[in-house]
Amino acid sequence: MFAYVGGYTTPDRDGRGNGINVYRVDPVSGGWSHIQHIGGLENPSLFTLTRDGSRLYSVHGARNLMSAFAIDRRTGMLTLLNQVDCQGNNPVDSALDPTERFLVIANYGSGAMAVMPIGDDGRLQPVSQLVQLEGTPGPNPKEQASSHPHAAIFDPTGRFVIVPDKGFDRTFLFNFTNGRVTPTEQGFVESASGAAPRHTTFHPTLPVLYVNNELDSTVTVFEWSAGRVAERQVISTLAAGYAGHNTTAEIAASPCGRYLYVSNRGQDSIVQFVITPDSGLLTYAGTFPTGGAKPRFFTLGPDSRHLYAANQDSDDITVFDIDEATGGLIPTGVRIAVGSPSAISFVAPS
Repeated sequence: MFAYVGGYTTPDRDGRGNGINVYRVDPVSGGWSHIQHIGGLENPSLFTLTRDGSRLYSVHGARNLMSAFAIDRRTGMLTLLNQVDCQGNNPVDSALDPTERFLVIANYGSGAMAVMPIGDDGRLQPVSQLVQLEGTPGPNPKEQASSHPHAAIFDPTGRFVIVPDKGFDRTFLFNFTNGRVTPTEQGFVESASGAAPRHTTFHPTLPVLYVNNELDSTVTVFEWSAGRVAERQVISTLAAGYAGHNTTAEIAASPCGRYLYVSNRGQDSIVQFVITPDSGLLTYAGTFPTGGAKPRFFTLGPDSRHLYAANQDSDDITVFDIDEATGGLIPTGVRIAVGSPSAISFVAPS
């Protein structure tokens, strides 16, 4: 298995990274060996892969670029294809439509969604649509002064795009047809004032959408129905009694549909929820320290047996086994030193 790691590189993002690093992951020991470094990149901070693992697309935090790379499935090596202006500031996330002919991009700094076509050779083409998000800033003057879309994902059918906006306390809902986004009839759903919706994921089988709220450390559970949502639950990511500063960052549902995980920055942990089988509602199950500082990102391994936490401020990735019976996290002792990590993607060799 090959692992691709990106993170922050520039002083304005307190970056100590050096670009994208590629590793070979030993399937027996779990150890990582470094095989490639791609330098000359500013803040390659989150990745999107094609289904066959032959292409990798990267946003560049606090910049205005998207990059396309070809992946050699035999060696794991990356080759830069091209870079294109995303027509906005600070792209933070992107998502491929089901045809993999379009990339939808969340431009956090300029409060807009961009659609970027992709050529047959995987190269990015100029932005074909730019949609400015509309709303009212939330109450936090530092974090919510304007629109800040923080993610973009497609629903399981590929017909809709979901965009949580941290600045406006809204999660926007778009139709996606013929390479263009248009608001759904509902248009958006409001979060609690100051909640700051950040990232989102679908349950693997139930019509349920989960959104983690950054500033109030909660998760909202929505019932999903063809571009419409209805709020069903809001639950804290912090156990009773925790009084320190905290913000949430990443969210992921286990492929088995039994567990949901969210990262806490401040508490520096991964919180685990048990998912109710018929409704998708959540029950707090436990909190697991990541062994590092500020877990901006985490991901589940392709085999769903491991969780990888990217600790941005301690410059490392920590690896956990996932208990098959309980979903709890067990430290493995594997720690990968890498500057300011914020992106981890895996590709199986061909």
